[in-house]
Amino acid sequence: MKKTTSTLFLSLAAVGFAFAQVEPAKQTPQSSEIWEPVPPIVTPGVFLANTAGTTAPSDAIVLFDGKNVDAWVANKGYNPTASTDPLQWIVRDGVLYSGKTSSAMTKQQFGDMQLHLEFQTPEKVEGNGQGRGNSGVFIQGRYEVQVLDNYNNPTYVNGMVGSIYKQAIPLANPSRKPGEWQSYDIIYTQPRFSKAGVMIDPAYVTVMLNGILVQNHVAIRCTTEYIGYPKMIAHGKGPIILQDHGNPVGFRNIWVREL
Repeated sequence: MKKTTSTLFLSLAAVGFAFAQVEPAKQTPQSSEIWEPVPPIVTPGVFLANTAGTTAPSDAIVLFDGKNVDAWVANKGYNPTASTDPLQWIVRDGVLYSGKTSSAMTKQQFGDMQLHLEFQTPEKVEGNGQGRGNSGVFIQGRYEVQVLDNYNNPTYVNGMVGSIYKQAIPLANPSRKPGEWQSYDIIYTQPRFSKAGVMIDPAYVTVMLNGILVQNHVAIRCTTEYIGYPKMIAHGKGPIILQDHGNPVGFRNIWVREL
């Protein structure tokens, strides 16, 4: 303890001495200016007055722009596979609708990222609880951000829209009415593992639903399981999976910015 305290004292003394060498009379506003490196220019997306929503920024990887599913494959289940099967989801009027054939998995894999997507639960309300407008966004194919119609539709709170499924309860419920477009903006940093497969740092996620903060830099405790406890599975980059849960949920404007 004495050695640590002495070392800290000497370090602070050295810092104080360094600052003492700066003569205040010789400082100018320019003394504290930093000019490099210059951040890259990114042109933000544009909100369109029609029903198309917001376009992607200039540096984004566009995963769905309303035209086709070229960036996607069909995936059986919710865990990532090596599937190359074509996705059979329907694209209609610029919207991608989940189908009962499979989940949708990106061909490309991602690590740290900013993810944006817009979703629409059915305007005609059928079912209740988890059976109403259910889907999910599986980050790296393992960690689910829940999609659900929670407008006047109670369910268990760690499984409602905006939750990290079965792990983190959302801070608020800013759900729009069924049939109205809603948006997710997700900031994600992937977990880090040692060479032996031991988790060094967990994944962290911040989630905005309809512009409202619902998850604030939350640590994800391994996989988001429907039954049982989270499982630690060492991995690198992974795909994005949109879950088919038997409800015709619509998606549009899906893009990623790698961080």
